Amino acid sequence: MPSRSLERSRTDLADFLRRRRERLLPADLGLPPGKRRRTPGLRREEVAVLAGVGLTWYTWLEQGREIGVSEDFLLRLAKVLKLDDAECGHLFMLAHGRPPRAEAYHWPAVRPRVQQLMDEMADRPACVLNLRWDVIAWNDEADRLFGLAHRDTAGRNMLRMMFADPEFRQRLPSWHDEAPGLVEALRRDFASVADDAGMRGLVDDLARVSPDFRKWWGKAQDRPACRGPATIFDKGGERRFDQEVLIVDEFRHLRMVVYFDRDETGNPTADRDNPLERSSPGPSRGRR
Repeated sequence: MPSRSLERSRTDLADFLRRRRERLLPADLGLPPGKRRRTPGLRREEVAVLAGVGLTWYTWLEQGREIGVSEDFLLRLAKVLKLDDAECGHLFMLAHGRPPRAEAYHWPAVRPRVQQLMDEMADRPACVLNLRWDVIAWNDEADRLFGLAHRDTAGRNMLRMMFADPEFRQRLPSWHDEAPGLVEALRRDFASVADDAGMRGLVDDLARVSPDFRKWWGKAQDRPACRGPATIFDKGGERRFDQEVLIVDEFRHLRMVVYFDRDETGNPTADRDNPLERSSPGPSRGRR
């Protein structure tokens, strides 16, 4: 059974590569059109050259032969074939049986529209985290609430802020109830990239500086996972949040965390302002 499954994966990989190659034009990669082509798309030799491998080797791969491929090659091939995040993940699943490794300790930039979306949520904190929980982008309200801009790169990490920043921790009245949920969320992320040096380093650092983290990491907690503080002192009062997590880049494991204020009844305050929730129709109201 396993051999049949492996053979099917190689066949699917060969078909996937061929179809993605055939949908591209030379101009898509800055190549001259050349002579008239008998078949649509790029030639195998063009893909091989751009991906930095020999023609024979790439031909074997596209024919579904049993050859090994490295992660670096798959990433280069994904760029040559102009795969989007979902397609790159599919390529890795077919070739390696797993998603791409997380670029956990790199600091990628978000797309301009992602930043624009956060900026337009002017009264609602929003930030983008990578798999290692580094905060790589944020809006002004998140900066005001969490003090992100004045932190150095290493300190701009949601887990380090929660477990290794005594000043920030003083602003978290429910820290002891909420922090185990962050550990549970990190445990899930760690399971997907347990061999990643950056993730291992983060866990080791947190365990060294925080006895609570060390205790909770050593034993699974029956707590709901969360991506940041749900309660924080702000402007002299206690502010409570619901969080929504949106995937903004599946390939690079980037997630946007949006904080919605809750009113005294425990309902998101946004629901009261949402015209779609009203019993009678009315004009929609946008936020600047």
